Amino acid sequence: MCFSETVSFISGGILLAGGILTAYRAYKTNKRYLPVSMMPLMAGIQQLAEGHVWMGLNISDPYMAWQGAMIFILFSWLMWPTWVPFSIYFLEPPNSKKKHRLLLFALAGLVFGLLLYIPHLFNPDWVKISINNHSIAYEDTMFLDYFIPRWLTYSIYIFLIIMPPMISSYKHMKLFGLTLIITLIVVMTFFSYAYISLFCFLAAVATVHLIYIILYNKCCYKCSELFT
Repeated sequence: MCFSETVSFISGGILLAGGILTAYRAYKTNKRYLPVSMMPLMAGIQQLAEGHVWMGLNISDPYMAWQGAMIFILFSWLMWPTWVPFSIYFLEPPNSKKKHRLLLFALAGLVFGLLLYIPHLFNPDWVKISINNHSIAYEDTMFLDYFIPRWLTYSIYIFLIIMPPMISSYKHMKLFGLTLIITLIVVMTFFSYAYISLFCFLAAVATVHLIYIILYNKCCYKCSELFT
């Protein structure tokens, strides 16, 4: 994440606290929110992992930085493209025709994420961590680089994350998808030098939108009979 070790740990702690609150709220009011409520918790863990990367860089401990980076990219490349569509699939009404498509998105995200993440476990030198304009840049090699251009890899990744909320039956999940699109535009316009880190940071901030949705049960208003 951008800025500093301190900001990483503070934002991670805030997201963890918000995630615990929303998970409790989901458990008490509507268990279909539970997978969605895990996203602030996951974002918090990811930001704490990047704080670990900052620590490793600040004390010149490359192994500590690599450990934190591997946790960070676990969420970036594997968890998010899998969990976002799965959580929205779980939230959809039982009779929704969109559930099948969302499940396919989740399975595609899982396969795609495994192809991106697993090779890094066997090729630790693929992860190259540096500080660029007060942000962490992960200049790494990807397995798919041998088959398709990097821009196409990123395009698939973005598609797998943004499309599921946009096709949701619920207005507020579509608005969350719009929040992610705005986040992407900001990162690509102003922070291309470290966009993986910045996108994950701003996407973590966007999960505050999810906290609002769950705490106020916004997806209940469209199909209240399904939330009993």
